[in-house]
Amino acid sequence: MGEYVQLGAVKTWYAEHGEGEPLVLMHGGLLDARSFDANVPALAEHFHVYTPERRGQGHTPDVDGPISYQVMADDTIAFLETVIGGPADLVGHSDGAMVAMLVAMQRPDLVNRFVSIGGGFNKSGEADPEFVWDIPSLTQFLGPAYGEVSPDGEDHFPVVAAKIGEMFAKEPDLQASELSAITARTLILVADDDIMTLAHSVEMYDSIPNSEFAVVPGTSHFLTQEKPGLVNQIVVDFLTHEPVATTAPIRRAPAS
Repeated sequence: MGEYVQLGAVKTWYAEHGEGEPLVLMHGGLLDARSFDANVPALAEHFHVYTPERRGQGHTPDVDGPISYQVMADDTIAFLETVIGGPADLVGHSDGAMVAMLVAMQRPDLVNRFVSIGGGFNKSGEADPEFVWDIPSLTQFLGPAYGEVSPDGEDHFPVVAAKIGEMFAKEPDLQASELSAITARTLILVADDDIMTLAHSVEMYDSIPNSEFAVVPGTSHFLTQEKPGLVNQIVVDFLTHEPVATTAPIRRAPAS
């Protein structure tokens, strides 16, 4: 069972699982916390897992005005400050990864470790630049699941899809050089057939100083659901172990 917290204009829904240090799971765009059903149990064995749902998505009602990554980052900062009361590990998928990235850049005091799953930092990295944001098709595909939990009802889905589509048409829009603001230890985790190119993901890895990189073979953008066991193993290992002293470091070689 979840509960609500009022964060400014947004009545944000979230659930909690497990005990330990706080870990916030951030779902993909137009999805909700159920997209992590195959991941929460493994993470909750080690952490106190929070699964907030962002404005207009899942159990969280929509509010007036546009949706942007920055607006959702501000909502997430309010969640960390109000509900958790301090820093947490952030694990974000897709849009959730981008939102978590902004939080890590702007409020490093609130982020212990950051895992980006299938995320990107600007439009140049899209593997399918000809992709069309087709609201009728999205409504047919995702609308029924939205209607199962949204207090706004299934008929409101096209409204939220249009808002996310307007955001997606021009965002994210960061430069690689800006990613150096992330000081948290970071894991870039992607599928080998993701919606962002592998070259773009490697550029993220090269641009974030304290980062690690992993590719899950034989998966698409929905790798958390396609190979949850392997994804969980990689994420839990990253979050529960300190970096090893590698035998032949090149990228991490100490400056002479």
